[in-house]
Formats: sequence, structure tokens, C-alpha cells
Amino acid sequence: MKNFLLIGAAGFVASRHMRAIRDTGNNLIAALDPNDSVGIIDSHFPDAAFFTEFERFDRYASKLKREGVAIDYVSVCTPNYLHDAHIRFGLRIGADVICEKPLVLNPWNLDALADIEEESGKRINTILQLRLHPVIQELKQKVENAAPGKVFDVDLTYITSRGNWYYTSWKGNKEKSGGIATNIGIHFFDMLQWVFGDVKENVVHLHTHDRAAGYIEMEKARVRWFLSINYDTIPEAIKITGARTFRSITVDGEEVEFSEGFTDLHTLSYRSALEGNGYGLFDSAAAIQMAYDIRNAQPVGIDEDSHPLVTLPLSPHPFEREGLVESYY
Repeated sequence: MKNFLLIGAAGFVASRHMRAIRDTGNNLIAALDPNDSVGIIDSHFPDAAFFTEFERFDRYASKLKREGVAIDYVSVCTPNYLHDAHIRFGLRIGADVICEKPLVLNPWNLDALADIEEESGKRINTILQLRLHPVIQELKQKVENAAPGKVFDVDLTYITSRGNWYYTSWKGNKEKSGGIATNIGIHFFDMLQWVFGDVKENVVHLHTHDRAAGYIEMEKARVRWFLSINYDTIPEAIKITGARTFRSITVDGEEVEFSEGFTDLHTLSYRSALEGNGYGLFDSAAAIQMAYDIRNAQPVGIDEDSHPLVTLPLSPHPFEREGLVESYY
């Protein structure tokens, strides 16, 4: 049984990490979050210590080490811009780290972490759960078995509705979250690179506060992509079902159905990391570079390579009428 610390216990994804720690037969001994709405801990590790201040959490970790209690892993589920610092904390106390994606917002931060990883002798693992999805693994096998020179036509659409809270939270701040492409797209960009190979061209057609779209030419695919957090962009046929999320990937016009099978992917990721086979520091480098390039690109407007949904009417920032819009882009 390994002992874990967890940073970011109140976030949406934290419960998946807690479940993974529990289901792999390990123990969460302490958790941290400035928000104390963390009753989910009771479902997994009711005896875990909990802190709302990093300084006290740090002191508790030091106390455990002085008492000879091993801290084997630190799980990082914090806002994107804090991942780098919290990974460093884990390495500094002599633990391996399992961090949610994106590991970092800027590609060059990976090199600095690599130096610290080498100095510590510990390992940084990242969660790239789509690579473990059976349907995505089948797709990768299909692409690898295709005729030499075959280039697939891919449409990626991911719409996950968010309310006004999003713009008040760190997620609505590009400097903290990385914007739409990083917040909701990073795992899809990683999957695309993993399946279809290196990026040859990365063009952004549209990038606003609530959506982004573009075209990526890859070694084995031509990809039109569209990401949105605006409910109005969901197709009408989906709205009438009551759904507020729409996820679609088509390859040469054929839908790749992967809406099921997500339940245990974090547990599988943890199991691989615990066995020493997890995805490491530079496995996510390509996706981090893609999202960084998209975030900093100047949109070129609509052209023949644009995703069909890029022509939908644009929406004003929800705080625009109140004069509360911060410098998002």
C-alpha cells in the first residue's frame, strides 16, 4: 500500500483521483484545497487529514516524514497554472507525482521540470486517459495498419456547456487556464497526435471567449476541429434529448463512438503509474505545444478547411453588458 497526498481536493476531477487511489489499494493520508467543500473525501478516505492552507499542509508533510511515514506519491488536481509549482513540491518532499493534464501551460516549463525530476530521482506521471480508451486504441491500430501514405480526414467536435460561473473562475482567465484549447481540448489534441502522428501545420480559424476552431495537418490526418463551452452551439438534434454536452469524432466520414468506457480510465492510469509504466513528463509535450500554438495564434478567419460549425453566430461575453470583462484574449 502506497501513501498519497492530494492537492486540489475540491475540484471536479479530484474525485476520480481519489477513486483511483482507493481502487488500486492505496491510501490517501492528507489533502489540500483552499475551498473546504470536500465532502467527497468521506466516500473514499474519511480518515485523511485535510488542510485549506498550503503552509500547514507542507508542515504536516514534513512532520510525517520526520516520524518515518512514507509519502510515496503526490496527486496534483489543481488549476492549470499551479501544476508546475505543485509538481515541484511533490518532487521536493521525495515523492513521485501524478498530475492532471496539462502538466504545464508553456512547453519550455517541461525542460525545467526535467532537471528537477533528474535531481530528485523521482518520476512525474501525467494522466492521458484517452490513450487507454479501448475504442481509441482500436483507432490507433487501424491507422497503423492502413496503407502507406494514407491520410485520413478527421472532424473533431467537442461542446461542453458552461454557465456564467466559468468566467468568474480561474478557467475563464486565459493566463491561468490556457483558454478553451487547453481547458477542454488538451486531451483531444494529445489523442490526435498519439493516433495520427506529428503536426505539420496548425491553423486557427476562430478563437473567442467561448469557442475555438481550426485545422491541423498531421502526418496521417487532416483534422478540422471545433471546441465550445456555449450551449447554443450544440446541434438541435442533441438539445432535444436534454444533453448539454456533444462529443463527436468522425474519420473518413465514419463516426468513432467512444462516449462510453470513461469510468475507469483514471484508475487504469494510476495502475500503470504504480507499475512504473505511466506516461511521463515528455509524453504530453506535443499536445502542450499544440495548445500553446493555438492560444498564441492570430485567427485567419473562415476558409475551405474550416470546421462546419465555425459559421455559427458569435455570442458576446456574458459580462460584457456589465463592463466586467477582463483581458481574456
